This record gives sequence, C-alpha cells and structure tokens, in this order.
Amino acid sequence: MTEDDLDRNRRHFLTVATVVTGVAGAGMVAIPFLSSLKPSARAQALGAPVEVPLGSLQPGEMVRVLWRGRLVFVLRRSEPMIGLLGENDDQLKDPNSEVAEQQPEYAANATRSVKPEYLVVEGSCTHLGCAPIEDFDVRPAEGWGGGFFCPCHGSRFDLAGRVHTGVPAPTNLRVPPHRFVRDDLILIGQDTGAA
Repeated sequence: MTEDDLDRNRRHFLTVATVVTGVAGAGMVAIPFLSSLKPSARAQALGAPVEVPLGSLQPGEMVRVLWRGRLVFVLRRSEPMIGLLGENDDQLKDPNSEVAEQQPEYAANATRSVKPEYLVVEGSCTHLGCAPIEDFDVRPAEGWGGGFFCPCHGSRFDLAGRVHTGVPAPTNLRVPPHRFVRDDLILIGQDTGAA
C-alpha cells in the first residue's frame, strides 16, 4: 500500500466518522426541539377529553372531574333517584329541557342523559357560576326530591340538573358532550357515537 492510499483511507475514515458524529449530534439536538412542539400536559388537560372510570361508582355516589377548567359532576343515580325525576316537574322552570344549548340532543330527555343511571352535568350554577353542592336526601315536607343546591344565592336543581322555579338560576345545569366508551367508562368532551 502506498502512502497516497493510506492518506485516502484516513481521509475516508475521518469523513465517515465526522458525518456519523454530525448526524448523531443533529439527532440529539432535534429531540428536545421536537419535544417542545408537543403540547404540554397543561395544554392537553385544558382541551383534551377526560376519561372517567365508573367501575367503583356505587348507586347514589358522585365523582367530580375537571374538563377544560370546568368542574363536571358524574352521578350514578339509584333506581329510587330515577323514580323521583317525574314527580316534581310542576316545580321546574324547564322540565322538558327545551333550552337546546343546555344539553346535546342525545341528552334532551326526561333523565338528561345517555343512560338513565348516569347524570353528567357541569358543576357550575347558571346564575353566577358558583359550584352547587349535592343534597341527595329527599325531604317531601320541604318539597325537596334531592338534587343540587347553590348555597351562594339559593338556586336549586333536581337530580337531572333541572332548575327549580323561584330561584335566581335562569336555566338547567349544562350537560357537556360525552359518550360511553364502555359500560364502565365515560369520555367527557367527545360525543361521537354517544347514542
């Protein structure tokens, strides 16, 4: 082997080594840059649908979740709770849920839900946005069939989130878009294939 061949081989080796090192370095620099383009966990939480597992939720129990910065109540109604829904319609402002903006079309029914057992409503009073508290105890002497009570200004909602008459809240609690992924899992924020 001549000295020119040796120099050519060294130059070829150095060129290949430099290219490989440069490509590896560019890859290492690109990974953090490309990762920065991915939405943050906070941004995803603000807009992404939220999964709510229902497996451990017992009849009469409720869970609270955040979706797009809003509180959402998921109530598993018992059979007696569902049975109470039609009894006090004369005390409600909108018993038939006629304000279309308050719920998706698939929830414009007597139970305001896809499945009568589960109520999904935003936990924000339609008066001034306060958070109503649950009061599921039935008190017939007071005309209370259970539901949600806003302690700030006295608005009352039944077990379907429908507003009572004579209270400051103008409309029913909003039903967010949602669907059942499985019998034991709700996806809030997406309603493709809800019904």
